[in-house]
Amino acid sequence: MFGRFAALAGFSIALSLFAACDGSGPAASARPDPATSGLQARAFVEAMQPVRPGRPVVAVLALNDGTEMSDLLLPYALLTRADVADVRIVAPRAGRVDLYPALQIDGAQALADFDRLHPLGADYVIVPAMSRDDDPELLAWLRRQVDAGARIIGVCVGARVLGQAGLLDGRRFTGHWYDRRTLLRHPGATWVPDQRYIVDRGVATTTGISASVPTMLALVEALGGGERAQALAADLGVESWDPSHDSARFGLGARHAWTYVADELAFWRDETWRVEVRDGIDDVALALVVDAWSRTGRVQVVAASDAASVVLRSGLRLVAADSVDEQMPRIALEPALAPVRQLDRTLTQIAERFGETRRDRVMQEMEYPGGRPTS
Repeated sequence: MFGRFAALAGFSIALSLFAACDGSGPAASARPDPATSGLQARAFVEAMQPVRPGRPVVAVLALNDGTEMSDLLLPYALLTRADVADVRIVAPRAGRVDLYPALQIDGAQALADFDRLHPLGADYVIVPAMSRDDDPELLAWLRRQVDAGARIIGVCVGARVLGQAGLLDGRRFTGHWYDRRTLLRHPGATWVPDQRYIVDRGVATTTGISASVPTMLALVEALGGGERAQALAADLGVESWDPSHDSARFGLGARHAWTYVADELAFWRDETWRVEVRDGIDDVALALVVDAWSRTGRVQVVAASDAASVVLRSGLRLVAADSVDEQMPRIALEPALAPVRQLDRTLTQIAERFGETRRDRVMQEMEYPGGRPTS
């Protein structure tokens, strides 16, 4: 279901891009110098410092029938791994959450149950991209959290949900490059280029999918200090989490849009691959690798295990298929590689199998600037 959802999402994205672009591709921009970037990083960390006593509570918001996989799994896994807050996945209904472009998790807490357990509200709410950005129940809950003093982080296309809730009005923001025109429709909203994350009066936004890694490292620094963030960065294979970003590298000119559309309509080319999962598997590596392969437009991924579900490294429960075709191509994770290095390795493999154009498309969708080449 969600492999097809991803394809249809890509189709609609391409159409919107074709309508919005002027044929010139992304506009040129000047990246901030290191000193400016350092000031921007410090401003984010200071703005996200805890204001309430005690251990912070972080709610990762989800829509049961469609939430972006990496936008949800990465913040949950990184904050849990850093042990700087109590983290909950919160959805309209308790239980399962369908992720796109692949996978499914179990164990979300219902909004009403969260409210009963935390009558003062969350300290932070993280908002991933969702299959619908205008769900009235989620929007009302989000506004109540803001009124109670929560700081909000919209990850990637999660900025659309923030916009629907009125949280971009009069604020500076960033977001995924293809959302810029849509987000600028909100009154007084100002897009800020060349920053992977930015905060304005308690509402933070990020660029594309891959930006959740540096953003969560910055939040860990705000909650637990620089040493805690540095240790987590080393575990992930990340050298820096400052907000500097080259926005000019990302965009889609009109001459490419119809190629994108035609490619997404070729549903019969899809292959179904399996990723074997087990208890303790690294959430971050799993999400980045599966997201990248799924976004080639050629691969649908299923989680395979001998059990109906497995417990990820973060403690989150992943639903698995206990019966898959053994002849199905397999996605292999390399335990010796740090998660972000796994993504770099996967992008190399995508180029080898489907060509460099396909790899570049995945990097555009994930708004990932790339790391060190790896084989």
